[in-house]
Amino acid sequence: MNGQPPGSGAGPGLDPGTGQPGQPGQTALRLVWATPLYVRSTVALFLSGLGFSAAAPQIASFLVGELHASLTVAGLYYLTNLTAPVAGYLVGARSDRTGSRLGLFRLCAVVGFAGWTAIALAPRLWVPFVVSAVVLGFAGAATSQLFTAIHDQAALRPRPANDGVVAIVRMALTAGWVVGPVAGSFLAAVAGSRVMLFATAVATLAQLVPLGALRDPGVARPAARGGSLPARPGVRAMLPLLAFTALYVCVYAGESVKYAFLPIYMNDQLRFSPALSGAIIGIQPLVELVLMPIAVVVARRTGEVRLMVLAAGFGVGANLCFALTGTAAGLFAGQILMGGVWGVFATLGIIVAQRLLPEAVATASAIFMSSTALSSALGGLAGGLGAAWAGLPLVFLLPAGFGLAAVVGLAVMTRVR
Repeated sequence: MNGQPPGSGAGPGLDPGTGQPGQPGQTALRLVWATPLYVRSTVALFLSGLGFSAAAPQIASFLVGELHASLTVAGLYYLTNLTAPVAGYLVGARSDRTGSRLGLFRLCAVVGFAGWTAIALAPRLWVPFVVSAVVLGFAGAATSQLFTAIHDQAALRPRPANDGVVAIVRMALTAGWVVGPVAGSFLAAVAGSRVMLFATAVATLAQLVPLGALRDPGVARPAARGGSLPARPGVRAMLPLLAFTALYVCVYAGESVKYAFLPIYMNDQLRFSPALSGAIIGIQPLVELVLMPIAVVVARRTGEVRLMVLAAGFGVGANLCFALTGTAAGLFAGQILMGGVWGVFATLGIIVAQRLLPEAVATASAIFMSSTALSSALGGLAGGLGAAWAGLPLVFLLPAGFGLAAVVGLAVMTRVR
């Protein structure tokens, strides 16, 4: 916390992260609680997930209801996410060159507050499109900077529990995504879409509060110590990371298709009650939260990428359930399988990405975390075209195909590694 390299100030036998006597057998939960960066990042990431997920399901309704966009134009809004990987790379590269993790995190959070406030106050339809494309991509990079700081802190004292720490912190982000859509829908219904979007801006800025004046962990980059700037990783060095991220995009693209069309399928064609539809949608994040800590334990025995092959196979099975069963039991089974997908990928994805580019973990984190925005845009576009071509529920065969490609690609990665 004080910017010192390992062993420079903690003293013999002391944990550099906490200043307390080292405990090699410490569990992940105790380690999170004992380390200020970990516990404060957990709170900050819950706020991040809460804010972004509150706005995500409501933005199209805001564009149509408040700014009078057509449904087609509102759907095109999600293509503004295509700029997020570029913004993420720029932030990550800057972080690797300067060693400033939490400083860039704070800057990205402030930029996010400004961006969401501008959208909430937008007088014209073009404003949300420009703000999302130019500003919000940098706001999303705040999350990757926190995970990079967590990686740096863990590097000060490698422990078996460090992967479990990432799982716990990542669970807070997922918990925010569980609460956010419900809170956003309620607030939009009671106070209007603009108030809800401003609440998203406030939640984005509120990420700064838990971190306070906390300083970067003591794994400084040469530039931060006054030395020469490190060289940026070349394309060849980044190929494994880029390949893994592309496969992750294939897996995640199915989420856009599911959230766009599964509620329509259940309500309009299957005529499920609102309570039944809500239960089917809500079972996935609950399964995901339960499986996240288990995924870390299993991955120690099987290897992270091998476990991801199985999880991607779950995604194929889930989408086949959506496409072919036509029953509540089949859709419940699909959502449970999808919970297995994200219980694994949400926990282990950032860990694998950082290990694939160890000389530039901030760049790796930023590229990987921004890929969710890219996959949402591509999944939304592919799902729209697929729905027009195949209709419901056969549109879910498309993400099943994406998932099958990810299974094959990840299996190849296990052989190469």
